[in-house]
Amino acid sequence: MSDEKNKEIDKHSGVETTGHEWDGIKELNNPAPRWWLWVFFVCVIWSIGYWVLYPAWPTISGEGERGGTAGTKEWTQYKKLEEEQAEIRARKAKYLERFHNANFEEIANDSALYEFALAGGKAAFKDNCATCHGTGGAGSAGYPNLNDDDWIWGGNTEEIYQTLKYGIRSGHDDARYSQMPAFKDVLTSAEISQVADYVLN
Repeated sequence: MSDEKNKEIDKHSGVETTGHEWDGIKELNNPAPRWWLWVFFVCVIWSIGYWVLYPAWPTISGEGERGGTAGTKEWTQYKKLEEEQAEIRARKAKYLERFHNANFEEIANDSALYEFALAGGKAAFKDNCATCHGTGGAGSAGYPNLNDDDWIWGGNTEEIYQTLKYGIRSGHDDARYSQMPAFKDVLTSAEISQVADYVLN
């Protein structure tokens, strides 16, 4: 709000002041350009349209999907996410069924299935093994290097599978004796196979 009694014309610019002054600095009465006002109005109208068409407001009552207004288009990011995840699960399902029914040799001889196994093994390795063995499998102090051909417990797929499944010093009759935990309760048999393939390669 302007201070009517202190208004004056600025001698440098010729523009009227608002009457406000701070430390000798006077505020000029320069209104925003007219186009700024029109852009503001357009944004307000656009936001009202968006609010009507798309989900915009969370609701306490839980009406609509995930507790928000649904909008007239009934589009939600949750629906989109579920559709995309369903598509990914459908693409994975055809490989998973083949993978579960195949042995190591069949996986190694089928390039598409082999790539699928390596991708799954890489993800499981990063989640469960990289902490000790490093992201590239180079090992660290007290943990063996998985990149060389020097294998403590055997370097073929079946021996790696056994080490992954029963671990080291887990108390199982088939366990090895060193530092590694068993993963049979953490990973599925298919994931253990994928990690074994990934480690071998």
